[in-house]
Amino acid sequence: MGRWICCLSSRVADALMLLLVLALSCNPSTAATASPPLPHAKPSYSFGRTFLGLDKCNACIGTSICKKFFKEEIRFDTWLSSRLKLPPSYLLSYSGNYTDDAQSWRLVDITRLTSKYQHDRADKRICTSLLKTKTCSLERALRRTQRFQKWLRAKRLTPDLVQGLSSPLLRCPSQRLLDRIVRRYAEVPDAGSIYMDHLTDRDKLRLLYTLAVNPHPILLQIFPDVEGWPFPRYLGSCGRLVVSASTRPLRDFSGAAAEVAADLALQLLAVLRSMATNDLNYFFYFTHVDAGTFGVSGNGHLFIRDASTLGIIDKEEGSQLMDGQQEYQDIFSCLTVDCQSALVSCSSIREKHSLVMVCQELFPKLLRGKFLPSVQEKIDGFLQHCADGLAEEQGVNEAIAELAQILKPLRSCDSRFAYRYPDCRYSDKY
Repeated sequence: MGRWICCLSSRVADALMLLLVLALSCNPSTAATASPPLPHAKPSYSFGRTFLGLDKCNACIGTSICKKFFKEEIRFDTWLSSRLKLPPSYLLSYSGNYTDDAQSWRLVDITRLTSKYQHDRADKRICTSLLKTKTCSLERALRRTQRFQKWLRAKRLTPDLVQGLSSPLLRCPSQRLLDRIVRRYAEVPDAGSIYMDHLTDRDKLRLLYTLAVNPHPILLQIFPDVEGWPFPRYLGSCGRLVVSASTRPLRDFSGAAAEVAADLALQLLAVLRSMATNDLNYFFYFTHVDAGTFGVSGNGHLFIRDASTLGIIDKEEGSQLMDGQQEYQDIFSCLTVDCQSALVSCSSIREKHSLVMVCQELFPKLLRGKFLPSVQEKIDGFLQHCADGLAEEQGVNEAIAELAQILKPLRSCDSRFAYRYPDCRYSDKY
């Protein structure tokens, strides 16, 4: 009898417990307060190889910063919400956040060398041109080319190996410049050598692919900001994405206050001067500029944000390819441009070339209508004179000095210009 009562009591207790659970489940607020919190899994995003472009390696830029992506030490701005969704893959650039200690974060730019549409089009061109199929292994196809076979046998990167590539960086190559590319290529362990012995076959294909598509990350590597060059810091690459220090495009400053506009214009003049005259005796020139070519960092410092249209002429060695020799073209010449595109002659580039383009495209939007009438009249007069091509007898340095003389009294010294504050308070330089 006692055992039966005990069993009955146990069943009653189980039934009461079941009713309690059902009651709690019907009342979410009660359940929330009565039930212990469940362990909450940290939201995460598993990268697809396609988004990063890793599925296309070794026809890609590199893999030096992939671990940062996978460990979520590089995050897109959209990751700041609870839903970790990647932005659309068709965008050319993204704003992101980067950390080394998971505590402090800094802004970075995450960019593609070309749009995804251009990448896909180039990939299709490789397969149809080389293997006569719509899809293929890009690496296998490119490895079979005559150019890459020459790269595999080469001990040193020489002008004939980059002949016919569409980039202005390689239109007038010198051996000194090509040695610098190999010696400072950051996607491989630093060997400090001008010879390519430390590059694997994979490394050579990645370097060739990057130079053929867009040499922007190469320029950031071989002319680093820590040495005073006007490029944002290169942080690494993963697949077909490049990560560099963040800058806001110059177009965002078209409505800036007069003293900010004057400061940016003076920095732009200083960049143009350093491009024409520097310790390494390289002459940098633009083939195109727009409001996205230059960018401004968080401390107000101006950089070349997009170096894809930047060419280099070695004033010390000169070009080791005559213009007629640049007519050679292959699949690497056509990855981002029409194979029939005419190449600019090295001998046609003038020192005032970049300054005139900046006067035509950038300064009017940045400087017009910002200053007192008497000053504005001087600025507008110079811009018109400069946009018309400058006088034949006037050199670039003289023209830059003329505009700088007008602008210098217009800038201020305060904390908005962190890159030179408080130095400007105690130096005649500013």
